[in-house]
Amino acid sequence: MFSLSNNIFKIYHTVHIRAFASVTVAGRRRRSKIDMDLKSREDPIVTKLDSSEFKSLFTKEVMDLKSLFDKYQYEIRIAGGAVRDLLMGQQPKDLDFATTATPQQMKDMFTEESVRMINMAGEKHGTITPRIHDKENFEVTTLRIDMVTDGRHAEVEFTTDWKLDANRRDLTINSMFLGFDGSVYDYFFGYDDLQKRRVAFVGDADVRIKEDYLRILRYFRFYGRIASAPDNHEEETLTVIANNVGGLQNVSGERIWMELKKTLQGNFAFELLKTILKAGVGNYIGLPSKPNIEELDKLQQRSGHLGLHPMSYLAALLRDMDEVTVLHSRLKFSSFDRDLAYYLVEHRGDKVAERPLMPYEKLVINASMKKDIAVEYVREVLKYRGDEKLLDQFNKWDMPKFPIGGKELKDNGVPPGKMYGKIIARLREMWIENEYKQTSSDLVKLIPIVLEEFENLKIKKDK
Repeated sequence: MFSLSNNIFKIYHTVHIRAFASVTVAGRRRRSKIDMDLKSREDPIVTKLDSSEFKSLFTKEVMDLKSLFDKYQYEIRIAGGAVRDLLMGQQPKDLDFATTATPQQMKDMFTEESVRMINMAGEKHGTITPRIHDKENFEVTTLRIDMVTDGRHAEVEFTTDWKLDANRRDLTINSMFLGFDGSVYDYFFGYDDLQKRRVAFVGDADVRIKEDYLRILRYFRFYGRIASAPDNHEEETLTVIANNVGGLQNVSGERIWMELKKTLQGNFAFELLKTILKAGVGNYIGLPSKPNIEELDKLQQRSGHLGLHPMSYLAALLRDMDEVTVLHSRLKFSSFDRDLAYYLVEHRGDKVAERPLMPYEKLVINASMKKDIAVEYVREVLKYRGDEKLLDQFNKWDMPKFPIGGKELKDNGVPPGKMYGKIIARLREMWIENEYKQTSSDLVKLIPIVLEEFENLKIKKDK
């Protein structure tokens, strides 16, 4: 038995999960070890894995990590997403571990065994990151209970009870553990939900969301990974989400964009984005109060099969560059994503030319950005427009090299100065219009004509 510092609660560890009260003060929610009366399995082991994906996890580094914990008699299991992925027949991208050892016990153990530890910032939340054989890093987190939460951060207490740690996780499908012998530990029916392709919060959705409002977007991200159809949401879950969207206003834009971007890279991206908007999320993540749903529908019809960049979905909702600026100020995009959003909104309209691909070639050749990035941006514009024929032509296009520069101007009597840029730009335009056929010699012959053009423009301007 122990008591919290303010002695409001006294918590007893029991075999069965019982409900205890919780208090919300000034936006900070203090809870007991067990926040609700949750039905759980008497025997949490639901299956035993023996798949090739499972066996491939056990590199020398992983096994040596396990041996250390065995030597010091601490239990360690694989946690969270890797378990979910293995049960779906997928190879996990990375491994996270959970353990009964406290952070201090892990630090003592790794120090004694001369194992280097890195990134100690996670220690206050129970995470220690050893680097095994100076080759591979593993995040190992002490079993914990989130005792005080404010919708973004949590104050934690450590425990040795696997069920209590599972109880504080967001979704049932993310609350499972995996033993090194292949045993899958599932306390809250995540295994069953995974078989049904059901995405559900552990226990009370309202409680889980209020602990961390980012879980609203995590719900949609995992729905896109797990669900078998775009509209199998449980109405009660969507209602709870809609009632809590205001909490997102205090979540950082970077965290929001990270989750939203992953959602838009998954299945049912169009449908999920519309559901997100219907729930009222858009008002708190920088999207306009009246997003352009009609344009989003058109984008889905013409381009939904083309593997769009996540930014294309958001660009469809934005009517002008000012709305891009507002969205960026909230979500804090990377420079690549920010500039892509501006680029899409600026260039997604019709471009009239005798040779349809020429305007897009010009965008690349005249770009002030790196040419490879300009190619990516133009490719995304063409996907956005649904112009598969032009996209195919563009993908086969090899950008020619403009054959002259400042040296050629100087060698042909043009005095150095700020006119060099304008002259080269005009020559490049003529070169593009002639389908890149002119050689350096051909373009040199055009220099007097270009100079005369500029002189005539200057005379007209002076008049």
